[in-house]
Amino acid sequence: MREPKTFGFDPSPAPSPTATVRSMRSGDVPAVVALHLRAFPGFFLSFLGPRFLSVLYRAAVELDEITLVAVSDGKVAGLAMGSAEPGGFFSKLRRARALRFAYAALPSVLRRPGGALRVARALRRPEEAGKAAGTATLLSIAVDPAVQTRGVGRLLVRAFVQRAAARGAMRVDLTTDKYDNDPVNAFYRGMGFRVAREIRTPEGRVLNEYELDVPAV
Repeated sequence: MREPKTFGFDPSPAPSPTATVRSMRSGDVPAVVALHLRAFPGFFLSFLGPRFLSVLYRAAVELDEITLVAVSDGKVAGLAMGSAEPGGFFSKLRRARALRFAYAALPSVLRRPGGALRVARALRRPEEAGKAAGTATLLSIAVDPAVQTRGVGRLLVRAFVQRAAARGAMRVDLTTDKYDNDPVNAFYRGMGFRVAREIRTPEGRVLNEYELDVPAV
């Protein structure tokens, strides 16, 4: 259930990151959720609220997906979450945690009933079935504004790619808005990602889907 615009981190160059990256733990989830809400105000997953986000990130940790945090001065300063097998990830979410998601999203959906369709569509993820084997997907990435310009976004992307390669991925993909999003599009191109296709969401947003070939490890 990707946040469609991955701009919750600073794309400007920074030669010396001041954070270290490690696997996300269950105990990190409250800080991760708080960071997600700060980085993506007004976005759909943020609209669904902290309980929904807690279920999502906790499930990703428990299901052993690729979940990372950047830690600076003992605090969570960035996050990256995705899957080396995205179709399987969403299938497991539907089977094991559908009721938890429904309960967590209920207050927000009651305020905006159309959100229920978006939740169901996101969990179904029909396009994942058409992905080439060996494709890992970066679903969410964000950096705390307090450590912007320090290269934490690059650190997280590189770590995600390394983890994906270790799990047998041959490429990593992600989506971000095509329009009014030049710095982030430049960031991904600068890291070697290429545009594989454009996607138009049912809500009318136009996204660039980026791919990066991953060397074998």
